[in-house]
Amino acid sequence: MVATNVHPVADKLLPRTDKERLLRQSGRVFWLYGLSGSGKSTLAIGLERSLHENGLVTAVLDGDNLRSGLNKDLGFCNEDREENLRRVAEVAKLFAASGLVTIVSFITPRQEFRETARAIVGEDDFREVYVKASYATCEERDVKGLYAKARAGEISDFTGKASAFDESNSPWLTIDTEKSSPEESLAQLMDAVLPLVQLPE
Repeated sequence: MVATNVHPVADKLLPRTDKERLLRQSGRVFWLYGLSGSGKSTLAIGLERSLHENGLVTAVLDGDNLRSGLNKDLGFCNEDREENLRRVAEVAKLFAASGLVTIVSFITPRQEFRETARAIVGEDDFREVYVKASYATCEERDVKGLYAKARAGEISDFTGKASAFDESNSPWLTIDTEKSSPEESLAQLMDAVLPLVQLPE
């Protein structure tokens, strides 16, 4: 059902530029995606801490965290995945508009889902970061025990196995965690992110 009698007041709110000036940073959305176990959450956590050490205010939207709260009513079929990511993109858009450096960590398996997120957040603010690792490598890591459950048939619609994962077309940044250590991967991400969000003194 589409809501009616809705009257947004965005034009009356404090301008984004005032918030960014106060925080001395630019709001952006860095959307980290890849297979389960590719290293998305590890990078998101590391980036948050590194940016904090540089005096920047961040927000992290992590897939499992939001599925245990805001999106706990959604499953893993394509329709629910799409709605899951739509909600996250809308939240990320609000955070960026408030001047926060917003770090999203979601599998985001379909290219169409990533394009929807980009359209919601806006081209100027959205940065697509592909955290790359093969299914075999992620299965070997199996940090959450999900691949073992998928092999045993305990998880249906598992991404990369029963449910497709679309390789990225042209991400803003690719971080190959098979070829780089966690420290090297974080340094690569930090080097790309910091110049975009840190305002000059």
